[in-house]
Amino acid sequence: MGNFGENFTIDGFREDSVYVGDRFAIGSADLVVTQPRLPCYKLGVRFDSDDMVKRFLDSRRTGFYLAVTREGDVGAGDEIKEISRDPQGVSVADITRLYIEKRYNAADIELLQRALTVEALPNGWKDYFRERSQTARA
Repeated sequence: MGNFGENFTIDGFREDSVYVGDRFAIGSADLVVTQPRLPCYKLGVRFDSDDMVKRFLDSRRTGFYLAVTREGDVGAGDEIKEISRDPQGVSVADITRLYIEKRYNAADIELLQRALTVEALPNGWKDYFRERSQTARA
């Protein structure tokens, strides 16, 4: 049973192997991965634990959000089929790491620049990364 309000609980799709912009079909619906799921302070309140947000991020199992690109019927046990992989190849795990990283090295800056070209990444994330790329160099 879902514990954090997720709509899907799936097996076999890890944050390091799913990329922002990847497209999937589930049942008769089509979806696109848009961003990592990040915890907020309410997680600590829900579990009555001051360090729950840190523990959640440290787990590297944050999950990710999907946007519906074609509505359809979805049911328990429906197969999840990959329709396409985003050509920029920035994983959900990398986006999360870039978000929480204090300093960027040259490889991080290159990855961040690639992330900025991912169409499915929301503008708010892109704005954050543009600002960070100016101030968080190693």
